[in-house]
Amino acid sequence: MFMLEKNSKIREEIWDSVKGLSDEQLNKVVVEGQWSIAQVLEHLRLMEENAVRGIREVLSKDEYNPTDPKPMHLIADRTIKRDAPDYLIPSNEFQTLEELRAKLASSREALENSIQGVSEEDLNNKSFPHRRFGLLSVTQWISLLGFHEQRHIGQIEEIKQSL
Repeated sequence: MFMLEKNSKIREEIWDSVKGLSDEQLNKVVVEGQWSIAQVLEHLRLMEENAVRGIREVLSKDEYNPTDPKPMHLIADRTIKRDAPDYLIPSNEFQTLEELRAKLASSREALENSIQGVSEEDLNNKSFPHRRFGLLSVTQWISLLGFHEQRHIGQIEEIKQSL
């Protein structure tokens, strides 16, 4: 599936952006009230796991809910500020890069497994709500995850400038 390939490339960009940083740098909060790089990575895991729960649930149902195209590329635009919902806010727990990599690998594997063997028809016509865009098909959710990670690459780069 093309979107998963695109998302994999974006994930590699994330790993490239944190290459060479120590675990202390990853966990350093450079501006009070903002996230560390480790927290950004944890947020990405929480988002992907949340999407997987929704995908599994909607794919288990027999109903179709076709959706319209949505401007999901806007998610990547960092000039539009948004607060994460409580269930996507990361903890302050110290985490190593190795731990974060394992958690993100696990959430990506869960995403891939959740759609394995699912027809394009189901992926395109089974949908569940997003808090900003309303109903999104499974295909749109997968695309949104890629744009969401792109957004946070920009945030990681901003944090790195202050380390």
